[in-house]
Amino acid sequence: MLIADDLDQLLNILPDFIKNPLEQHPQKKLLIEVVMDLGRRPEARFPDGPYYLSHTNVSWYDLDFSIKKIPHFSSDNRSGIEYTLHRISSIKNRKGNIIGLTCRVGRAIFGTIDIVRDLLYNGNSILLLGRPGVGKTTAIREITRVLADEMEKRVVIIDTSNEIAGDGDIPHPAIGRARRMQVSSPNLQHQVMIEAVENHMPEVIIIDEIGTELEAMAARTIAERGVQLVGTAHGNSLENLIKNPILSDLIGGIEYVTLGDHEAKRRGSQKSILERKSVPAFQTAIEIHQRNNWIIHKKVDIIVDQILDGSILSLERRILNNDRSIYIESDTSHSTEFIMKSNASEINKLKVIGNLNSFNNNKSLLHNINKIKNKYSNLIHIKNNQNISFASSIKLKSIQLYLYGINIHQVENTINSLKLSIILTRNIIKADSILALRSYIKYNSKIRHLAKSKQIVIYTIHNCTINNIIRALKQMLNLYTISIFNWNNLCLGKNFFEINALFEVRFAIEKVIFLKKQPVELLPQSDYIRKLQYKLLKIYNMKYCSFGSFNNQRLKIYPI
Repeated sequence: MLIADDLDQLLNILPDFIKNPLEQHPQKKLLIEVVMDLGRRPEARFPDGPYYLSHTNVSWYDLDFSIKKIPHFSSDNRSGIEYTLHRISSIKNRKGNIIGLTCRVGRAIFGTIDIVRDLLYNGNSILLLGRPGVGKTTAIREITRVLADEMEKRVVIIDTSNEIAGDGDIPHPAIGRARRMQVSSPNLQHQVMIEAVENHMPEVIIIDEIGTELEAMAARTIAERGVQLVGTAHGNSLENLIKNPILSDLIGGIEYVTLGDHEAKRRGSQKSILERKSVPAFQTAIEIHQRNNWIIHKKVDIIVDQILDGSILSLERRILNNDRSIYIESDTSHSTEFIMKSNASEINKLKVIGNLNSFNNNKSLLHNINKIKNKYSNLIHIKNNQNISFASSIKLKSIQLYLYGINIHQVENTINSLKLSIILTRNIIKADSILALRSYIKYNSKIRHLAKSKQIVIYTIHNCTINNIIRALKQMLNLYTISIFNWNNLCLGKNFFEINALFEVRFAIEKVIFLKKQPVELLPQSDYIRKLQYKLLKIYNMKYCSFGSFNNQRLKIYPI
């Protein structure tokens, strides 16, 4: 990964008692920003925390020394150093005098977007989300260069704060062949966006920090004219954008819809619901939670609909390692707000390792499982006569249960007394399972057809006795879980290849069979390995068959 930061030019505007300690600091290349506040000690900020540069407090003279070496501040209190990517922001008192400076290091990092390079070639508009300082601008600058130079597209940057292409009239070489349009005032950004489309015939428009309703409307107008958009916005996830009334139009907008009685009954929902208003301006969204850990939403319209519907989200997480290899993880969640973990010494999820150039979005992740073999050997350490040190590697959410013809309080008390991981829901669309009285469900074809179309399992009982309810609830849980005791006993004394095959079965059952209700074909294995897989399938009580030629026999698992 090549990094160009022009750090010496930033250090030259600082007083000597700040500049000299920075030049000698061992983490100089990782510097994020330098803070100079009047009457306080100067502070340097690094990824691992702040560091005081001197015991001397910053004076008026020190601030004036730095201010004289940079251009005038614009209306948004920002300035820069000509022909660099550095940004200097000021803090003023009531009289308009500058009493603080934030000197932020701007870097051109080549190779940042290798993690999502495949997304640039489909022509969809891309929205990057993340908190301030997480690396959105650095990523969008590299995306600009790839689109302009490697893909030879006509790219125009709307550079409001001169942060993407640097300060001065000549753009920084980090943006390649892309053209840059400067914005005289932040509140005019939406006008310059429209002007760029009308006057300069771009194929791609690059926008940093979309933050107002007018800018969101301009982005939608540009998208409707067939121009590809690449933009950034503040927010950790799509859910934050949905809750933001100003920016929600970027992902289609949200409105209340009143359903008729028949439609509400068919959906099993309330009459007033939230729905997406229109087609999103951005078809792809990327959540940047950490610099090398990104969550990809390739179809924003579907994800937004699932969030509003309360459905389980299918998430794709990509992790770029120091050796340039890429982890692709598949996860499911009711919310996109979750902490990302990339510590390879802990196996929290089954990881699929591959190169993005060969990653095929239409194939099941199970077909890439053989790529983890060369990585798993140093992650799992198992000794004889000891329990497996890792517990359940795949943890599912609580089961959503819909009741029909059964007293809800009776079932709720049973769940609470037995402490079962089951949540009752009144929305049949959100349900994983349905528990119904047999005499009631027998004559209700609508629920049966809905359950079939949504692939929801129906459990029936003859009457509402406590024993029947307990038996049905436990049957549901047995389908969705495997005890740690059974798992450890099955894995005890097994070598790496045997455990890898068992992991494949477990991943297939808990992540595909139960969640997506789809059959799964496993990788070819020897007779001995398949016998181990049979044992795990029997614990889950799954249906399966073995097929293929003598040297290519494999298992296929079917939903119950």
